[in-house]
Amino acid sequence: MRVRDLLAPGAPRLRLLAGEDELDRQVTGVMTTDLQDPGRFLHGGELVLTGMLWRTAPADSARFVRTLVAGGAAALGAGEVEVGPVPDDLVEACRRHRLPLLAVPDDIAFGTLTEYVGRHVSAGRAADLAALVDRHRLLVSAAGAGGLDAVLDLLGGDLDLDCWVLTPTGQVVAGAADRLAPADRDRLARAHLAAQQRGHRPPHRVRLADGAYSLLPAAETAGPTPLADWILVLAGDLAEWPAKRRQLADNLARLVAAERVRRDESRRLRRRIADELLSLLRRDADPAEIGRALHGEGHARRLVLSADATGLPDGALRPILEEALPGTALVAAAGPTGAVAVLPAPDAAAVPADEVRALLAPLEAGLDAEQRIAVGVCAPTADPAGLRGALDEARHARRVADTRAGRIRVAGPEELASHVLLLAAVPDEVRRTFRARLLDPVTVYDEEHQADLLHTLAAFLRADGSWTRCAAQLHVHVNTLRYRIGRIEELTGRDLSRLEDRVDFYLALQIA
Repeated sequence: MRVRDLLAPGAPRLRLLAGEDELDRQVTGVMTTDLQDPGRFLHGGELVLTGMLWRTAPADSARFVRTLVAGGAAALGAGEVEVGPVPDDLVEACRRHRLPLLAVPDDIAFGTLTEYVGRHVSAGRAADLAALVDRHRLLVSAAGAGGLDAVLDLLGGDLDLDCWVLTPTGQVVAGAADRLAPADRDRLARAHLAAQQRGHRPPHRVRLADGAYSLLPAAETAGPTPLADWILVLAGDLAEWPAKRRQLADNLARLVAAERVRRDESRRLRRRIADELLSLLRRDADPAEIGRALHGEGHARRLVLSADATGLPDGALRPILEEALPGTALVAAAGPTGAVAVLPAPDAAAVPADEVRALLAPLEAGLDAEQRIAVGVCAPTADPAGLRGALDEARHARRVADTRAGRIRVAGPEELASHVLLLAAVPDEVRRTFRARLLDPVTVYDEEHQADLLHTLAAFLRADGSWTRCAAQLHVHVNTLRYRIGRIEELTGRDLSRLEDRVDFYLALQIA
């Protein structure tokens, strides 16, 4: 109910003394008090009833009213049975603070007024609940009839509520994709994964150029990793919404989670096809068998990905790749931490490894320092008979990727003819020892002196030892560059004018 309902016909006879412009305030309950400072007992929306026994001087009125306003009280009802008519100083204080003030005549008990408010508030809550149940039925009906897009259309048209469902990599599952720019989707997905990784409780709030957004995970139960969970994006700050609208958002998140479960159920057939295909490739089956396994999955050119995860729960990588890669991808589990995917190749102008790297990049925000995903990409092939070789090529590329730095590591076929393939074949302990012996003196010096020698070394090698080009790239004077390179040579005992030493430095920098 609202404050104006206390003055309507049939309500207890109250007189309005102040706050004529504030009668639309929502009343959530009643508190009766004669404490001088009742603020700690206020939760917001109360009609405060008082016998004014706290008032010993005119200055007490302003202090009492300030306390009520700070606590979010909806209105003040002053009883006249104890101290007589409401004093002018209380009326003036309520006017100054825009708090509705109602005089309660001496023949109306506070209990009668409390019962009246309680009856109307309960009826209003029941009506709100009924409306909420009806809207939930509409959402469920829309989900059954037209999927998530129908649900989001209903909310957009009925409640002017813009919302989207995104994958963890920012791809649109449902909602108007043209109303959320790709860069914004990428930022929202990364912010959500980062907040989940840090253990923050949802909703996660993100502010973009056009306003605030609230992010909710859409998962019925906690899965092995949030890197495979859909994200419900709501335009606006959920913390500022009224309770009914927040409850509607929670219901929507549950509907999205249920739709996700149905989507997973529909993937069972594709998973069986993927597992069968991987089994055929592993035993080098006849190309005709492989072709039959791909029946209905015909693509002119295909990519094979070999992926492995470190630090993630067993079985987590398959659903991660199913969400991150195009819906036409076949993803099979390859051991507890691995997966193999077969998917359509990008157009001829695209570099396959770059395309895969871009698809997976947002996931990096959801990985901690001990977690990583390494992916090897083969060269595109159009012949089912070539998939076995493509799988071997992808596995070699994955071993190359695993030597890289970063949490998302991708390597393509173009790197299999370079030195990195040799590095991938060297045991981890040997590679780490080689890097440490050569670069640790430089790293320690950088840490102790806040220098930038390691970055300078990498830039010098990228510039093929050109002093002028490297200095220009680093925005330093050539003499400064010569001093830095000389310091590196002193620390390591190497000579950067010699090809052999340059090669050793370059290889050491490639080791993660």
